[in-house]
Amino acid sequence: MLRSAVVAGQFYPGQKESLLKSVELLMSAAADEQPAVALMTPHAGYIYSGGVAGQTFAAVKIPDEVIILGPNHHGRGHMAAVYASGTWETPLGKTKIAVDLASRILAECPMTVADSVAHSSEHSLEVQLPFLQCRAPDVSIVPVCISRMPLETLLQLGDGLARAVLSSGSTPASGTPLIVASTDMTHYEAGNVARKKDFLALEKVLAFDPKGLYDVVQENKISMCGVLPTVVMLQAAIALGASNAELIAYSNSGDVTGDQSEVVGYAGVRIF
Repeated sequence: MLRSAVVAGQFYPGQKESLLKSVELLMSAAADEQPAVALMTPHAGYIYSGGVAGQTFAAVKIPDEVIILGPNHHGRGHMAAVYASGTWETPLGKTKIAVDLASRILAECPMTVADSVAHSSEHSLEVQLPFLQCRAPDVSIVPVCISRMPLETLLQLGDGLARAVLSSGSTPASGTPLIVASTDMTHYEAGNVARKKDFLALEKVLAFDPKGLYDVVQENKISMCGVLPTVVMLQAAIALGASNAELIAYSNSGDVTGDQSEVVGYAGVRIF
């Protein structure tokens, strides 16, 4: 099954040449590249969040396989939907699904199902793909779209993802599959308020505290749309033995528009 791009020309350039130029420019200011266990990256239009996403992707070595976890903004499909076979397309070309890895995720995570419906119009996973295609043209992916689930189920999903990764049979040359959690931060609040709220959440991310992140977002009404995928990612990273986390970049939409009265926040984190 081919999943064609649905937000090309909206969230990012719709033509190959302009998209490639844009992605390369967005990744030009980067920290030192190193292997990573996981990333947290934003998913807004590239004009707003692309700089943060580009710096984050450019700061890691991209392995042969990547699991992309994103929130379900539309409420369609299953609550833990794995796109289990076929290809995804952007203007940069087609990327294969890592079928064996997807099968292991489905086996290790009983709350997941193979479901393409949840992915049909979801942008949060698609916008990550051009960065991966540019960095590693032969990469294969497993997109997982996540909607409302209890905290305990999210933690179990993270543990299951870790088991799937550990059983991947990866080699030093191919690299261990990378887990990417797609999320924006606070939505539509003043820039100073958004920053304060966002760093409450980021403190928990950087401390490897998935339950703490879930709780602080609830308690402080932080409109972090991808908190559930990030909780899953953190739990998986812990199970995979990650010990360091670094905030690569933080910004908000007002840094682009010049209007800090009502912004959306964006953060990029590298976990290794």
